[in-house]
Amino acid sequence: MSRGIYISATTPGSGKSLVALGVAEALHRSTGRIGFFKPIVMGDSADADPMVALMRSRFDLGADVCRGGLGAREVRRLLASGQREEIDSRCVEIFAEIAAKVDVVVVEGTDLTGQDSAVEFALNARLSNDLGCPMLAVVSGRNRTPDEIADAVDVARKELYAARCSLLVMMVNRADPEQMEEIRAAIRPGASHRPVYVLPELAEISRPTTGEVSGALRLRQLAGSADMEREVRGVKVAAMNVANFIAALDDGDLVIVPGDRADVMVGALASTFSPEFPVPAAMVLTGGLAPDPHILPLLAQAPFPVFAYDEDTYHAARAVSEVRSEIWTGHRRKVASALGAWARYVDDAELLERLDLPRPESMTPLRFLHELIGRARAQRKRIVLPEGTDVRILRAADILHRRDVCDLTLLGSETQVREIAAANGIALEGIDVVDPATSDLRQKFAEEYARLRAHRGVDLAKALETMLDVSYFGTMMVQLGVVDGMVSGAAHTTAHTIRPALEFVKTKPGVKIVSSVFLMLMPDRVLVYGDCAVNPDPNDEQLADIALASAETAAQFGVEPRVAMLSYSTGGSGSGEAVDEVRRATELVRARRPDLAVEGPIQYDAAVDASIAASKLPGSDVAGQATVFIFPDLNTGNNTYKAVQQSSGAVAVGPVLQGLNKPVNDLSRGCTVEDIVNTVAITAIQAQTAAQGTPQKTES
Repeated sequence: MSRGIYISATTPGSGKSLVALGVAEALHRSTGRIGFFKPIVMGDSADADPMVALMRSRFDLGADVCRGGLGAREVRRLLASGQREEIDSRCVEIFAEIAAKVDVVVVEGTDLTGQDSAVEFALNARLSNDLGCPMLAVVSGRNRTPDEIADAVDVARKELYAARCSLLVMMVNRADPEQMEEIRAAIRPGASHRPVYVLPELAEISRPTTGEVSGALRLRQLAGSADMEREVRGVKVAAMNVANFIAALDDGDLVIVPGDRADVMVGALASTFSPEFPVPAAMVLTGGLAPDPHILPLLAQAPFPVFAYDEDTYHAARAVSEVRSEIWTGHRRKVASALGAWARYVDDAELLERLDLPRPESMTPLRFLHELIGRARAQRKRIVLPEGTDVRILRAADILHRRDVCDLTLLGSETQVREIAAANGIALEGIDVVDPATSDLRQKFAEEYARLRAHRGVDLAKALETMLDVSYFGTMMVQLGVVDGMVSGAAHTTAHTIRPALEFVKTKPGVKIVSSVFLMLMPDRVLVYGDCAVNPDPNDEQLADIALASAETAAQFGVEPRVAMLSYSTGGSGSGEAVDEVRRATELVRARRPDLAVEGPIQYDAAVDASIAASKLPGSDVAGQATVFIFPDLNTGNNTYKAVQQSSGAVAVGPVLQGLNKPVNDLSRGCTVEDIVNTVAITAIQAQTAAQGTPQKTES
C-alpha cells in the first residue's frame, strides 16, 4: 500500500524545499515510483508552483503524480468562511489519486511565511494526520545559538505530539556551519532516540543567480552572455573612479553602474581579459540611460550578461538586495549543492528504514542514474579529468564537486583553466588543478614511463616530452595511484585516450583485450551491450574475453549477468564460420566460468522474447531473459545499440571501458555535461571495485 511522508516547516525560513528535494532523491533511488504533492501553493495556480515544476523535471514525473492542491488565496477564503473541512477533503482526494499510482508520496507543507504561522502550523499538523503521513519536521537554525535551536526542537516536538502527529524525524536546516558539532551536542534526544539531522546554511543556494535578479527586477538584456546561472556573490555600485572601482571588484560581483559611465563599463570588461583580475557576474546599467553606441559592440563580447534598468542606481541596489534565491528555481548547480549537503549530513539508509518501504524489482533509467551518484559517493575516490580547458568538463566538475560525488583533479595550465572557469561563472573551489608542464610529478612520471617503455627505445628525454601530453600524464597518475581513475575524450579521440593505458596500465590478468559496453537503460531494466565501440572484428577468444568482462561489468552495476552470445542463428540450427566462431566463444566462456549463465549462438529475438525463446531454445536459463548481449563484431554492435536507442527511447550510457587493470574511460566528443557526470560516477565505482579486487554485486 502506498505511503507518504509529510515535510513541514515548524518555524519560518527553514529551507524545507531542500529537505523535500533530498527526501525525494533518497526515495526515488529506493522505490522508483514516487509522487509529489504540495497541498497549499503560494500562488493561485497549482500547476505554476515552482517546486512542483522542479520535481516534475528532476524526477520525470507526470502531472498526474506531481501536483499542487489549493492556491493560498482560496485557502484564506475557505478558512475565513469557516469551510476548513473543504480544504481537508480536497487535499485528501488529490493525495489519494496520486498515491494510487505510486509507491510513496512526498508531501511538502506550507511555507510558514511568518504571518499567521500558528494557523499554518495547525493546518500542516491536521493535513499530516488526514493524509495518514508521518511527519518530517524542519526547524530553522538560522541566526540561532545551539541552545536556542535545541529549545526550538523541543517546542516543535511538544506541539506536534499535542496535535497527535506521527513524528517520523526532526531536522535542523540552515545551521551555522561553524557550530554544527555544538548544535548536535545541544539537541536532546526524542522519544525514539533516533538521530536529529543537522544541515548547514549553504551560501551557494542563498546567493541569487543572474537569472533570478533579472526576473525579480524585470531587467532587459542589452548585451553579453546569456548565462543566467552565474552566481551573484556580491554587489558593487560604481560610485568611484575606474582604478578604485577595479581594486574593489571581486569575482562574481554584480556591477551596478549608471548607463552613461562608459569608463566603468570598459574597465569591468577589461578585467575579464586577464586572469589576475576578477570577472563580474553581471552588469546592470541604470537610469534608463543607453550606453554610447561605440561601447555597445564591446559589451556584446562580455562573458557576463549586461542588463538595462529604468530606475536610478539607488533603487537598483535596493531592489537587488531584496532578491531571494530559492532552490526550486531549478538551477542545476543549486540542486547539486543541495543534494551534496544532503548526502554529507543525512543517512539515507537510516531515514528510509523508519519508513520501511519495499524495494521494487524494476529499474528505471532515472533511478539507475541517481543510484550511480549514490554508489560513487559511498566510497570516495579521486578521478582525473585531463581536458581541463573544455567548458563542458569544467561545468561537470563543478556539478560533481557540489554533489560531493568524488574528489577531482583537472589537468591544464592553471592560469588558463581558472580564466576559462571565471569567464563562464564556474566555481573551482575544492578542485585541484595540475599543470603537467610545471608539476613536480612530471620528472617521476617520465622516469617511470622511460623504464616501462625502454624496450621500445624510450629514453628520459623522450619520456619528459611525452608527459606534457595530458592523456599520458593523467594515465600515469592512475598507474601510480595518485588518482583512482581517468575520464577523457571530450576533446580527444578514443585512440588518444586509450593508447597510454594500453602501453603501461595493461589488461587484467587473464584478459587479452580491452573492450567496451554500453549500459542500455530501458524503461524498466538495465541491459548491457558489448562490444560496441572498440574491437572491429574479434575472434572467438576475444569474444569470450568480451563476454566475461561484460558479465563482470554488469555485476558491478547491479545487473545479474545472463549472457547471450549473439549470432544470426540460434542453437544448432545454422552453420558457417561466423556461427561456429560464436559457438566456440560460448564454449570458452563456459569453460572459464562454469557458474555463469551463458547461451550461444542465439538470435536477438530469442534472447529477449520469452515466447520466441520457448520455441527456439526451450529450457534455456538465458533465452528470453538475457541481460548481457555480446555482438559478433563492431559493425553489428554499434548499429544495434544506436538503433535500439533511437527506436525505443532507451538511454545509452557509455562506452564503459573494461579489461584494464585500472579504470580509464572514454567520452564522445559530442558528450554533454550530464554524460561527463555519469561517466565520472561510473569510473569511481569501477575504482571501488578495483580497490576491493572483486566485482561488486548489488540488488537491482
